[in-house]
Amino acid sequence: MFKRIKSDVKSVFDRDPAARSTFEVLTTYPGVHAILFYRLTHWLWGKGLKWLARFISGFARWFTGIEIHPAAKIGDRFFIDHGMGIVIGETAEIGDDCTLYHGVTLGGISSSEGKRHPTLGNRVVVGAGAKVLGPILINDDVRIGSNAVVLKSVPADRTVVGIPGRIVDPDRDVKKSRREKMAEKIGFDAYGVSQDVQDPIEKAIFSLLDHVQSQDEQLEKLNQAVKQLGGTDSHVDLPSLQGAVLEPDNPENQAHIKKAVDAKD
Repeated sequence: MFKRIKSDVKSVFDRDPAARSTFEVLTTYPGVHAILFYRLTHWLWGKGLKWLARFISGFARWFTGIEIHPAAKIGDRFFIDHGMGIVIGETAEIGDDCTLYHGVTLGGISSSEGKRHPTLGNRVVVGAGAKVLGPILINDDVRIGSNAVVLKSVPADRTVVGIPGRIVDPDRDVKKSRREKMAEKIGFDAYGVSQDVQDPIEKAIFSLLDHVQSQDEQLEKLNQAVKQLGGTDSHVDLPSLQGAVLEPDNPENQAHIKKAVDAKD
């Protein structure tokens, strides 16, 4: 238990650039306080002193704003950043080197006994306000964006955003580079997202626009061929694509629109 506590404290320096000294971490970090209380209550729970474990965990909840059930299973080098409002349920399991930000819930969606809460693999990062619900498996190296609601299991090396949670798949080379950085400085990817993560809805819309663009080109070529054979010109003016994306004022999105419009013209 004490070896794990030491590694938990050390992990703060790996993932929080604001940490300056061990004394500061031990006296001012509520996430560390919550972990210290959890390690004690989990040990008591394992010894059969369940009422005492629940009583101390209740005090820890009042003292830190973080609720961790004594029966939950948490691995090494667990880091809670800020921490207020985190809830970790009874049957939740968390692997090594995981990071949780404030407002995260690892909760259940059933009142029946048995496994009700999620299992997190190693090096998982869960952003602020995210809810991971039910007996699902979040595999290794998954990042869950802020305020996402995850109700289904997630494969390894994926990023999840949105409500309900949707998987986005960044460029493989970028992902490989990010994993190497994460290996050096475990999991410090603020709030589980980065600037290069695309919204999956917008990505789907752009994919549809590209498909429609290709169809328009094929139809225009077919129309030209019909005209050459003496048929009637069937060309029609199509409506503007300006409102077809979620952020039309975004320069990157404007480029997609211009490409589609030029192809139409």
